[in-house]
Amino acid sequence: MDKRTPIIIDCDPGHDDAIMLMLAVGCRQFDIRAVTTCAGNQTQDKTLLNALRVLTLIGEEVPVYRGCEKPLFRNLVIGDYVHGESGIDGTELPAPGFAAKTGSAIAAIAAILEKATEQITIVATGPLTNIASLFLAFPELKPKIKQLVLMGGGITRGNYTPLAEFNIYIDPEAAAIVFNASVPLVMCGLDVTHKALFFEEDIERFRGMGNRTGKAVAELVQFFSVFYRSNRPELGGGAALHDPCTIAWLLEPSLFKSKPCFVDVETQGKLTTGATVVDFYNLLKRQPNTEVIYDVDREAFVNLLFASIQSLP
Repeated sequence: MDKRTPIIIDCDPGHDDAIMLMLAVGCRQFDIRAVTTCAGNQTQDKTLLNALRVLTLIGEEVPVYRGCEKPLFRNLVIGDYVHGESGIDGTELPAPGFAAKTGSAIAAIAAILEKATEQITIVATGPLTNIASLFLAFPELKPKIKQLVLMGGGITRGNYTPLAEFNIYIDPEAAAIVFNASVPLVMCGLDVTHKALFFEEDIERFRGMGNRTGKAVAELVQFFSVFYRSNRPELGGGAALHDPCTIAWLLEPSLFKSKPCFVDVETQGKLTTGATVVDFYNLLKRQPNTEVIYDVDREAFVNLLFASIQSLP
């Protein structure tokens, strides 16, 4: 087997975060050095518990660390209107089979980067509070990061306000720090994730997979789909699997279309706070700082998920 790619995953499970973790483990291509949690889809207590429960379900014990309790300067807003009271409603997950590590997520990421003999990829699928805090506290470690692949933002639209995507809106100051950190960035925003859709036939395909993880995926997306069918009719009945796009891009970048762009984040706008300002047509003539993903081969994406999750218990 080829050498596995070392990664750190920062997430806020969350239905699509859970499926992202399943893909990251099931593909067997990554050396997951740590999973850190942030508050977003639910409170920190619940996202940490959910990470432990998902990893227990799929039989993978990796170091898990608790991150920041709230955004850098703002009160916490959570996505319970999508993800339910637990943050991951819709399926029965086991109690955690192991405990989170002591110490903070930021200190843990810093220690991993310090010890690493090669660059580490960070995957971030929630608000960017932990990552911004890392950059503020340990700026000297930025060269140890190969790239930061994040789910957040959008070129032309939002999903929490007309122009702001949820993860960026929750902590726009943190996002602004990250986009201005001079670290290689890959942005999987709503332009691509609203094309990474699961339909009813995909749910049934996973339900018939024959393992407990496939059944859990079907139940998670079934719950998730209720919100999308009611609130995102433009998606034609599909549920957007936002967070797995980050891992899928690392595995099979040929499935996606992307463009290098300059991106910054609005933190002061009356109507636009949390918007990612993506200079898609290079109007500002600024040096691109982000590889912006904007399209995906949906069927190939679903097949990649299926093949990876099929290998799990």
